[in-house]
Amino acid sequence: MKISTKGRYGLTIMMELATKFGEGPTSLKSIAEKHQLSEHYLEQLVAPLRNAGLVKSIRGAYGGYILSKSPEDISSGDVIRVLEGPISPVDFTEEDDPAKRQLWIRIRDGIAQVLDSTTLHDLISYKDEGSQNDSYMFYI
Repeated sequence: MKISTKGRYGLTIMMELATKFGEGPTSLKSIAEKHQLSEHYLEQLVAPLRNAGLVKSIRGAYGGYILSKSPEDISSGDVIRVLEGPISPVDFTEEDDPAKRQLWIRIRDGIAQVLDSTTLHDLISYKDEGSQNDSYMFYI
């Protein structure tokens, strides 16, 4: 399964909204500018997220979008399923070899488990253990 720009940019939108959770609406224009993305494309992505009840739109001069639930209550799987559809590495049928079918099911379930157990809060709180920002500084 390859996640398209719909899923990746959708997660970007949702992570930005999660970062600003409780601070009021965030405009798609600001997200588009920050990440150098097309505002028009983001508008196409936010509509299904709104229809699925993951975000709410706020009208007006200082309007934009907010999460409909806290970042801890929205998983990356929620976002990916809305934008990409069902999670499955391949379309398998009953005619497939049972061993192969079992493999595809295990892969699908593994991907779903990771996506469903990773919340927006986890994504915005992630700290790269190998990053230079956390390493010790030695002076000579």
